This record gives sequence, structure tokens and C-alpha cells, in this order.
Amino acid sequence: MTKALYSGSFDPMTNGHLDVIERASKMFDQIVVGVVSNPNKHPLFGLKERKELIKTATAHLPNVTVDDFDGLLANYVNRNGFNAVIRGLRATSDFEYEIQMAQMNARLFNAGVESIFLMTSPKYSFISSSMIKEVVSLNGNIDGLVPENILNEIKKKYSL
Repeated sequence: MTKALYSGSFDPMTNGHLDVIERASKMFDQIVVGVVSNPNKHPLFGLKERKELIKTATAHLPNVTVDDFDGLLANYVNRNGFNAVIRGLRATSDFEYEIQMAQMNARLFNAGVESIFLMTSPKYSFISSSMIKEVVSLNGNIDGLVPENILNEIKKKYSL
């Protein structure tokens, strides 16, 4: 059985994230969306909220589960027997950062664990969680950029 991790802060999860998850779910027997707890960030949604929002947005994918972790990615990957770590790429600037991470992780992962890069669909390549929060904070329209359940929760947070 193949098992892959797709990790991130997902604050909030975007349609770009969902696109990568949907495509990866066709490549692996099991996908775990790993929500990272980062104490240096001030999230819009708490860890528990993000997990629930992702569970709802991915409910149509029977081989996708959601978990959370903190600390070193490689430790989580090695402890949980993953075969691969999925990383989404939007632009060449993402690749520069991600290749460095993949090379370091290659030294830290158990033997046989691979980093897999998936390009985000072009229609979502400009979306980032940070941009979503900025646009919403300035009363901009983000319809179609995040899953519907997340859009509704963002509107509640910003009282829209």
C-alpha cells in the first residue's frame, strides 16, 4: 500500500491545495493531509478548525485523511511509514525553496521515501493562503478560490 503526506499550514486551504490533493489521491492508496502547527504564525483558523475544514472539503475523497503535527517533517514521515511527501508547486520561486527542502529531507527520511512535486493547475497557480487573507481583509471577492465550506467560514471570520 502506498501512503503519501501532503503537508502545510493550510490557513486557509485553497482550491490550489485541493487540486493537488485530488490529483495525488489518484496516485496513492492513501493521502494524509498533515496540518502543521507553527507557533511563529498567527493563523486565521486554529489548528482544530483547519483540520475540520479540510476534512469537509475532502470528504468526497475516500482515501484522504487529515492529521496534524509539529516539529520536523522528517520525524513525522519516518514515524508514520509514508512512501512519499507531496509538494505543490505554483511557480519557479516555489521550486527553489522546495528543492532545498527535498534535498535536506532526502538525508533525513527513511530509505525509500520520495519527495514528489506536483504543479498546481494553471487556473490556481496565482493563489496563496496569504493572498486570500489579504484580499478578504480588504473586502475583495475570493469566490472560486477556496472550497465553498471554507469560503463560508472566512466570511464569518470577517463578518462579510
